Amino acid sequence: MDSVEIGIGEVVRRSGVPASTLRYYEERGLIASVRRQGLARVFTAAVLEQLALIAVCRTAGFSLDEITLMFSPDGRPSPNRAMLAAKADELDATIRKLALMRDDLRHAAACPAPTHMECPTFRRVLGQA
Repeated sequence: MDSVEIGIGEVVRRSGVPASTLRYYEERGLIASVRRQGLARVFTAAVLEQLALIAVCRTAGFSLDEITLMFSPDGRPSPNRAMLAAKADELDATIRKLALMRDDLRHAAACPAPTHMECPTFRRVLGQA
């Protein structure tokens, strides 16, 4: 699959990543075209796996600089296990924080206090902000 070449239009169609983003990723060194056919870039089919890794990392909250470190010098995906574990820990902390916030907001929405400002839970939320 790696040696099969596909044009930028096919990469866009199969990956869902806009051509402008592909060009930007290439400028950043995340992906590389192998040649040009006229003005159009041509990639190996391996770019689809690279784009999938980029998408997963972006969804997880990695920066493009961090994502760059997820590739070996030859461009093959090679995720850094320590970075993945650290991001998972960060996501766990964010999930706990958001779950607490959700629970506090649900309480404040249903609180029998005459006003939100008289709800101790809501006042605590305000104090944490």
